[in-house]
Amino acid sequence: MILITVKFTARPEFSESWMSQVAEFTKATREEPGNVFFEWSRSVENPDQYVLLEAFESADAGAVHVNSDHFKAAMAALPATIAAKPQIIYVDAAVDGWSEMAELSPAAS
Repeated sequence: MILITVKFTARPEFSESWMSQVAEFTKATREEPGNVFFEWSRSVENPDQYVLLEAFESADAGAVHVNSDHFKAAMAALPATIAAKPQIIYVDAAVDGWSEMAELSPAAS
């Protein structure tokens, strides 16, 4: 599996509409057969910053993603909405998906 984290800094005039700006891209990516997850978070310290956490079953699935029409469309549209070049972390992980966290469980009711 590949894990990718991308930090985007939106231009202030696009901060509030960021999620609508990436909605079609997000929906299409989540529908890709090799996508494990594609999740956005907004920084609590910087309202202009969004972090994308994504995973694909394999590097081949990631290649299909970056060659898709919706990826190409997003890469063409996003430069007008970002204030800085995104930062990325890419990791090949020797796992097949989610596991349970050993250190934490819900309290008994």
